[in-house]
Amino acid sequence: MLTRRGWTLVGSAALLIVAGALVGIEELYALAGAALVLVAAAYAWVHGRSWDLSAERKLPSRVAAGCEARVELRVRNRRPQISPVVTLRDPFGGGRRAASFLVAPLRAGQVDHGAYRLPTAQRGIFTLGPLELSLKDPFGLATYRRTGAPASTLTIHPHIDVIPAPPLGAGTDARPGHGRPRLGAQGDEFYALRDYRTGDDLRRVHWAATARNDQLMIRQEETTHRGRITVAMDLRDHAWRPAALETALSAAASVAAAGARAGVDVRLVHTGGLDTGFAGRRHHTAVLDELALAATHPDAGEPLARQLRRGLGDDSGTVVAFTSDAADDSELVALSRASGRRGSTTLVVIERERDPGVPSPATDHFGFAVVWVAAGAAFAPAWCRAIGSARNRESGS
Repeated sequence: MLTRRGWTLVGSAALLIVAGALVGIEELYALAGAALVLVAAAYAWVHGRSWDLSAERKLPSRVAAGCEARVELRVRNRRPQISPVVTLRDPFGGGRRAASFLVAPLRAGQVDHGAYRLPTAQRGIFTLGPLELSLKDPFGLATYRRTGAPASTLTIHPHIDVIPAPPLGAGTDARPGHGRPRLGAQGDEFYALRDYRTGDDLRRVHWAATARNDQLMIRQEETTHRGRITVAMDLRDHAWRPAALETALSAAASVAAAGARAGVDVRLVHTGGLDTGFAGRRHHTAVLDELALAATHPDAGEPLARQLRRGLGDDSGTVVAFTSDAADDSELVALSRASGRRGSTTLVVIERERDPGVPSPATDHFGFAVVWVAAGAAFAPAWCRAIGSARNRESGS
């Protein structure tokens, strides 16, 4: 195909032909003919060259915001002839940006390597490619393009701080005696049957009990003592400004990652109706993926605690609820009871605006654990102070 320069030359040739016809100067026809011949020669040159380059792209599938995302490229000449100079272009962010390289001539079977870094300041899921190899003529009038590698995706999670996991409340998975005690055959012991919950492993379904009760029943293994952390997000439109929302999502990702490091099950619930469920230690990646894509939604007009409570249920374990200072005191008090009697709740309140000279309220401002964080401020120090205070109170009691 012709480049912009090639089409410009074709248009100029057409204008020269029109001008020659109007003023009767034959030399203008000659100039127009020379331009068209040059364009035709360029087109034939790029389509007549024999070259075959294969390209591969290697990159991490997921990174946290602010971390390095290095893309490695590998180009190989699959022809017995030396390849021409080729331009390699790898677009990013919907084609708004791209990495471009010139690939020097390669001998038969020779491999060349290149690398570049992607910007990771903004969370989300971004598409790279498809990677394109193009050959241009020496005058830049025509180009021949080939796809070197298919498109890839990069998921950028919110920024993650290394923090301690919250103190774990006891969920039903760690409470022997809940349900109907049973003894499995052939030494496979379990102490309870319970109703199926979203995210449960279907391999633990007790089919005989399911048939009797006409609903899925889950075997509660005797060795199941894993803790549970539920991250509950307020995503109502009016509660957030952009900087405050990013601070909240980063804080939520930090808590989810801390739970994964501690070996506990993590799930995400938010006011948009999402509930990822509990699905084991590796499930935290899906939680972080959802936080990478999280966006606010119109307020349903329903109390915040009720919206979140719908997804929490009675076996949420430790609940860490995130909202902003748009929530009034009554909403915060209602949220503090979100985990029910079997668990514990820690509130993280992101202050959208605060005079730097005015300190945040105490962590026990309402009589329960509240972590106050200013929009754009570091989350880890505020979290560590609050968790340290809570543990001191527990040890003192």
